[in-house]
Amino acid sequence: MKIYTKTGDGGNTGLQGNFRISKSHPRIISYGTVDEANAALGMVLTNSLDEDISKILTDIQNDLFLVGADLSNPNLHDTKNRVSLDMVERLEKHIDKFESELHPLTNFILPGGNIAAAQLHYVRTVVRRAETQVVQLSEKDEINSNCIKYLNRLSDLFFVMGRLINKRKGIDDIPWKI
Repeated sequence: MKIYTKTGDGGNTGLQGNFRISKSHPRIISYGTVDEANAALGMVLTNSLDEDISKILTDIQNDLFLVGADLSNPNLHDTKNRVSLDMVERLEKHIDKFESELHPLTNFILPGGNIAAAQLHYVRTVVRRAETQVVQLSEKDEINSNCIKYLNRLSDLFFVMGRLINKRKGIDDIPWKI
């Protein structure tokens, strides 16, 4: 099978269920940004990471494919490949576990420190943009609302993981100076 089909040469693309829409449609932009986050996460995974962090990030990469598949399927009666509340709760458990290793925040911090932590902060911003775009899509089309919840928690997890990576490497949070 060839990688190119030429079916998108006119500026539209296919969705699950044999629907075709413009490549500029909010649905395409939404799952395209989720794909961007997944690719950026792949860059984070090229670093030497603690095993627990690496495993969770790899699981999240798989989850992000599911988020993209969910967003690409406008037929909400088709229940396969849908983001679930269990996925959201799994992220919350990771956040709670990792926060227990960290000192409470007393002020805003700057992204940075270790390269993997800085990259995770970047991925966090891509996920926030994806979340915003999915919210915009939800204002136009009906979607699985768990996608929004998942992306919201995911950006929180990446923030906490960035802090955790720095702490485990002996790097203090960089406070924001007013």
